Amino acid sequence: MSKGTPKVPAHIFREYDIRGLAETELDSKTVKAIGQAYGTYLSDLGIFTVTIAGDARLSTPRIKADIIDGVTKAGVSVIDIGFAATPTFYWSLYHFGVDGGVMVTGSHNPPEFNGLKLAQGKATIWGDEIQEIYRIITEGRTETAEIPGSVITKDIRRPYIEMLVSKITLGPRKIKVVLDSGNGTGGLFAPEFARAIGCDVVELFSEPDGTFPNHHPDPTKREYLPSLIAAVKESGADLGIGFDGDSDRIGVVDDKGSMIFGDQLMLVFWQEILPKNPGATVIVEVKSSMMLPSETSRLGGKPIWWKSGHSLVKAKMRDENALFSGEVSGHMFFADEYYGYDDAFYAAGRLLRILSNTDMKLSEIIGKMPSYPSTAETRFACSDDLKFKIVDSVRESAEHDMETITIDGVRIIHKNGWSLLRSSNTQPVLVARCEGRTKDDLDEICRDMERRIKEAGGPSFNWEY
Repeated sequence: MSKGTPKVPAHIFREYDIRGLAETELDSKTVKAIGQAYGTYLSDLGIFTVTIAGDARLSTPRIKADIIDGVTKAGVSVIDIGFAATPTFYWSLYHFGVDGGVMVTGSHNPPEFNGLKLAQGKATIWGDEIQEIYRIITEGRTETAEIPGSVITKDIRRPYIEMLVSKITLGPRKIKVVLDSGNGTGGLFAPEFARAIGCDVVELFSEPDGTFPNHHPDPTKREYLPSLIAAVKESGADLGIGFDGDSDRIGVVDDKGSMIFGDQLMLVFWQEILPKNPGATVIVEVKSSMMLPSETSRLGGKPIWWKSGHSLVKAKMRDENALFSGEVSGHMFFADEYYGYDDAFYAAGRLLRILSNTDMKLSEIIGKMPSYPSTAETRFACSDDLKFKIVDSVRESAEHDMETITIDGVRIIHKNGWSLLRSSNTQPVLVARCEGRTKDDLDEICRDMERRIKEAGGPSFNWEY
């Protein structure tokens, strides 16, 4: 590291974003250095204009100002679109015709965290490209332009909502929906969009508040859904939809207030897409239920297994020219009638369109799917230094006596189900999930995974259901 080169923590440069504690790991000096390195990275590619946006977190205005400072110092100009959801930021790359940008967001993480999603072209960078930003800093390769980049401010909320409305036309059935924005970014977009396409809307926690006073903004976790479930039941709504902090992930409860897993929601969408596109490639994330590849095969799709991670799935979709994919965590990617990025508002619109064209209740649609006892996606703390070693050890032990899928962590194929262990790419966390054909099968598979983790030196944990 050359003299005067800022020291930045290496561990915040993760697989598909930069993320850490806002006030210590993403302090002003670090964020400005990241901005200048990113500006250098882009200018080397001949990119000199970017869009920048931020979520509702209390630390976001400061971090956004710091990233703008760094980017412009490298000679890259900025279109500041202000407070926005992550999908609004993604759309800004198309709307303004630019090939770079930064979304300042902590996504679904606790309030003390924040992060940076960096784009190049029309997609976020990941893997080695994220590490290249770190190398530019530590090797002292950042550039300082003779003429700094300029900054202009644009509000694209209205054209973004108009774009969404233009892409969704509902059928004859009137839909009543509860929308829970969790005091994140969703409240400024989702209710207006849903009303504009003809829904009867009940709003929950639409006011942005970075302290998240009502519940943590992660609608795929059962513990954060009581208010949404209660509102659906009390209002007689057809469904409830929740958004995470930056609105790139969707969570759904049906008309009975039951939580719908992300892989079940994927199948709802595939049931609409595959009849129109027989033979389409179905990218199946490793955390998915065994019913997803079997049912999409039955519908005429061609399933292939793939890794978790929004940037990784989007990259695979481009490679495969895939029409749609998703993650159990609630990211949904539509490329059949949309741009291919994860937009929870658009995903909500597609779901509302499906329901508006059928007399079936959402609970009835889900009830017709094969259903197997399973755990939820269970996340438990494990240091970044240890988590990869534990996964490697479990994978090595499983490969001796079981069929495995090792494209992302290890998915162990049992006679009557499966288990999964993988490392989170965004947190010091291990992720596990199990599924069995019967409750007894599930219990046996869970015990097997617990044993393997313990033998690998991993922590004890409780399964989530």
